[in-house]
Amino acid sequence: MRRRGYIAVEGPIGVGKTSLAEKLAREINARLVLEDADNNPFLPRFYQDPDKYAFPAQLYFLLTRYNQQRDLLQQDLFAQATVADYLFAKDRIFAAMNLLPDELKLYDGVYKLLDAEMAKPELVVYVRANIEVLAERLRKRNRDFERYISYEYLERVSAAYRDFFFYYDEAPLLVVDTSEIDFVANPEDLADLVREIDNAGPGTQYFVPRKG
Repeated sequence: MRRRGYIAVEGPIGVGKTSLAEKLAREINARLVLEDADNNPFLPRFYQDPDKYAFPAQLYFLLTRYNQQRDLLQQDLFAQATVADYLFAKDRIFAAMNLLPDELKLYDGVYKLLDAEMAKPELVVYVRANIEVLAERLRKRNRDFERYISYEYLERVSAAYRDFFFYYDEAPLLVVDTSEIDFVANPEDLADLVREIDNAGPGTQYFVPRKG
């Protein structure tokens, strides 16, 4: 696989972005950067009472991701190949979905200040799947707080990601539909996906594998 400085893997809840980031990092001997989502103290409460806990949960995510990215910049992000399981800019997807108008206005003021300091990836891999597949993958990983995620919320998240990446132009983008493949369990599926990432060029490209 050709060397890239910085690859960000993104996608909705349950799609497998962390698993893919881990495998890519091993493939290219890269530094792996994982967001610390499970330690957000507001997240379990958000899934049970979104109106009450959306703002503190989102602000925690924003500041945690900023601190992590800032530390990477101080280490020279492009001196070593780096694979992250999130894109800093995606933070606003959930803010726009979950915050009240006055909360979003306050959030946007903070976000714009922080985003101006962030490095952009050399490639973004947007991994998506249909809602049935996402729900099944969430069921299999069986995290306690994710049991409160509704089918309707998954649909909203997936739609928000589609809208976000339809207009995304800050870095080369590879859109991968994983509805019919399992790159975690099947080495051939992973090899095909790695090959597509290796060959990805500028602009937006699509990889929609189908099982015959």
